Amino acid sequence: MIELINTILFDFFKNLGNYMPNLFGGLLILVVGLLIGSIVKQLIMTVVTFSKIDLLFHKTKLIKKEEVNIWTEVLSEILKWMLIIVFLVPALEVWGLSRATAVVNQILFYLPNVVVAVVIAFVGILAANLTADLVRHSVKTMGSTASNSLAVFTRWAIMFFTVLVVLNQLGVAQDLIRILFTGIVAMLSLAGGLAFGLGGKEAAKEMLEELRNKLK
Repeated sequence: MIELINTILFDFFKNLGNYMPNLFGGLLILVVGLLIGSIVKQLIMTVVTFSKIDLLFHKTKLIKKEEVNIWTEVLSEILKWMLIIVFLVPALEVWGLSRATAVVNQILFYLPNVVVAVVIAFVGILAANLTADLVRHSVKTMGSTASNSLAVFTRWAIMFFTVLVVLNQLGVAQDLIRILFTGIVAMLSLAGGLAFGLGGKEAAKEMLEELRNKLK
């Protein structure tokens, strides 16, 4: 019995000793990834601060300075974790965790979609604010209430379509989003056709009467 326990303990410490270089090697790779990711994030934040991009957007009145900083923080955090995951893959290989490597690779391949989605959302917000301002100033003659209402409607319409694009980029319920988008386009087309048809009924009647009189 004692010999069996000694054999088990000997094999355990022998395997542990053989695995220690792989363990510390993987940890070293992961620590390097953490350092590089943190440095890249800090570098991005520093570049944004010194270039004063947030102040530039704030002066255009399209988006607040604090919101620009939030979007920059989100994007830099995502890029940081992308770099960490890039270093995590070889670390897992060194540790012999092949199945975990496959899962992490899938996450790594998905993260660029998140980056693109963040950029699309940011551009969508800028486009929504810009278009709302243009609409507000273009229809000032209709009165402040009407112009503000049209501006708010325009802004939220663009935001709604931006959300659809972002969800489609993330791969969330793509079929449902396509059906919803098609339904909205069909609804707007039908509403526009009915509005034009009903509103222009009298004008069309007059044109037909005039044409009929000329033919006589």
